[in-house]
Amino acid sequence: MVDHLGIEFTAVGEDYLEATMPVDHRTKQPMGLLHGGANVALAETMGSLAASLTIDLSKQACVGLEINANHVRGVKDGKVKGIVKPVHVGKSTQIWEIKIYNESEQLCCISRITMAILDKK
Repeated sequence: MVDHLGIEFTAVGEDYLEATMPVDHRTKQPMGLLHGGANVALAETMGSLAASLTIDLSKQACVGLEINANHVRGVKDGKVKGIVKPVHVGKSTQIWEIKIYNESEQLCCISRITMAILDKK
């Protein structure tokens, strides 16, 4: 999915990750706007990777439990940038907030994902 949609991680900070995704033929819906599902795919990718960075992957795995997204502004072209930050990082669940911006730094989508942390058997 990451390769197909052209998602690229661009920055890593102490409490955030950033990634971009192009708004092109792969990510637009028939009306020419960024598809809401593409926003959700970006958000889930970012939240999943962020959660994975907080656990010992040899002993645990993280899987998406719930995701929501509010699409607040349409995007017709260019790239969008997502920033993921933790809301709650617990032993069995994590909650991450993902804000997606257009190239003018206007908020286009806000999403929240809940991750389940599972022990490997």
